[in-house]
Amino acid sequence: QVQLVESGGGLVQAGGSLRLSCAPSGRTFGNYRMAWFRQAPGKEREFAAAISPSGTVTQYADSVKGRFTISRASAKNTVYLHMNSLKPEDTAVYYCAAASTYSAYAGMSKEYNYWGQGTQVTVSS
Repeated sequence: QVQLVESGGGLVQAGGSLRLSCAPSGRTFGNYRMAWFRQAPGKEREFAAAISPSGTVTQYADSVKGRFTISRASAKNTVYLHMNSLKPEDTAVYYCAAASTYSAYAGMSKEYNYWGQGTQVTVSS
């Protein structure tokens, strides 16, 4: 079964940091655009960050730019989201996603054909 498994979520105080990991299984995602989306309670899922197959091109939502960094490692095609200067409004379930085909803008959720189960990030004030 093809899966993306997120980990690294938890409870952190405002201003703190967390690193999320997305570990693929069942296949390689080396030729996929990888991304992180997040969904707060009662809200639509929103784009946070994306990275190209090569790992050289990244995109960020305005809400996280300058605070979050997405990266990917060749080993197991693991994708990371380094989150710094966390704010209470960052509280959400964070989802890893993979897209085999995509357009220039990485924030279109419908372009992603694989999704993880999500990991909870809670930021307290």
